[in-house]
Amino acid sequence: MPANDTDVIIAGAGPVGLMLAAELRLGGVRVVVLERSTDPTDQTRALGFTSRTIEVFNQRGLLPRFGGFGTIPIGHFGGLTLDYREVPGGSYGAAGVPQSLTSSILDEWGTELGADIRRGWTVTGFDADVDGVSVAVDSPDGPRRLRAAYLVGCDGGRSTVRKLAGIDFPGQDAVMELAFAEVDGIRVKPRPNGERVPGGLVLAFQQGADRFRVTYYERGVVPRPGTEAPSYPEVAAAWLRLTGEDISAGSPSWIGRFTDASRQAAEYRRGRVLLAGDAAHIHLPIGGQGMSTGLQDAVNLGWKLAAEIHGHAPDGLLDTYHSERHPVGARVIRNTLAQRILYVGGPEVAPIRDLVTELTAYADVRRHLINTVTGLTIRYDVGPGEHPLLGCRLPGLDLAAADGPTSTLRLLHRARGVVLVLDDGSGWAEAAAPWAERVDTVPARPADPDGAAAFAGAAALLVRPDGYVAWVGPPGTSPQHLADALLRWFGKPAVG
Repeated sequence: MPANDTDVIIAGAGPVGLMLAAELRLGGVRVVVLERSTDPTDQTRALGFTSRTIEVFNQRGLLPRFGGFGTIPIGHFGGLTLDYREVPGGSYGAAGVPQSLTSSILDEWGTELGADIRRGWTVTGFDADVDGVSVAVDSPDGPRRLRAAYLVGCDGGRSTVRKLAGIDFPGQDAVMELAFAEVDGIRVKPRPNGERVPGGLVLAFQQGADRFRVTYYERGVVPRPGTEAPSYPEVAAAWLRLTGEDISAGSPSWIGRFTDASRQAAEYRRGRVLLAGDAAHIHLPIGGQGMSTGLQDAVNLGWKLAAEIHGHAPDGLLDTYHSERHPVGARVIRNTLAQRILYVGGPEVAPIRDLVTELTAYADVRRHLINTVTGLTIRYDVGPGEHPLLGCRLPGLDLAAADGPTSTLRLLHRARGVVLVLDDGSGWAEAAAPWAERVDTVPARPADPDGAAAFAGAAALLVRPDGYVAWVGPPGTSPQHLADALLRWFGKPAVG
């Protein structure tokens, strides 16, 4: 068997690939990231990320690196205005954080952790066997081959890895396109949630005193083939037709377009090849869900893949990446297609829009729509139990621990499992001790009534490295039940 050059090869150094590289390094795994572009992108692309992704970054202690940002309290679902603060921890996401900044922060973090990021390296082929993957690459110094235990495609909607692996990508082709431009030297009416106009839809985000990002959909325009962007005169002419605002004197720094093509990989894992981010799912970008879903793919996959490589993953753990994340991706595609109908549909969908507007008078409907976009209510099947936290994310709550104040999110900075002991019962620490090399045991109490309410009925919790609650022990539970849960999620103990 040939020796491996590394443990994992990641194709693609966008936010998802970089996040996965850092997660793997936190798990003690060697990783090489191959990126065809020679320089990091300076294009903004996504302008923020969802409430759940803010929590994910907070779990890893990354928020200070962003230098502070606001959140968007008022958002929409398909153009229907909603106050996202109606749900605990809710917002329409981070305000005005360009994807280029997110990528830069993740690149720096991954490099600090020891990820090997190689730009100007293009994956051209691979051969997988029972022991690993041999990857053919065009490098700046000519053709090369690298071998790893696993290959992960984070290389976008046109993923080379997905195509080479022969993984189906079913869905629907584009029926509409939206164009956008970031323009200096103009002032237009801000339209952050979009505005329907007789000819289509327009959005405008102010990014500076005289800098705007304008986006538009013009009804009747057939999606053009390929990836070529429109010219700025085309953008300015369409904007004038739709809004009556003349932006032709502006200076564009970036022009692009996107469509409503919606597809999802049939398999997120085929043997030693896995997919994450746009390589696994594409859809109309609404609400910052695309990049956020991919980042959460990476956090779900990283600790599982690291456990597999270290040899202590329980049977089937790596397969839960597909079983947990594929339904999440499918739900995002469904909600963005539904939003497309509400958002850009013409007079023919007015009855549907009116009906959904009526339904938003009900608080449960509003909260359901908000949670659909935020990702705050994702719930995985982690086994039997009735507690409301089981299978859900551990919410961000303040804690009082023996060594001082902390928080649930701070406990996850090292991307390790956590046994959170909430009562004075004995036996929890002893039950968890054999897994101490991969799971932390933390006795703590909720610091405020919100925490007390969230943890009501729980004496101890087992939290996975991705921040999801894998087990809840009610008062009186035998510590052996905790040991069983640790065995299920973290494999055989290192000692004992």
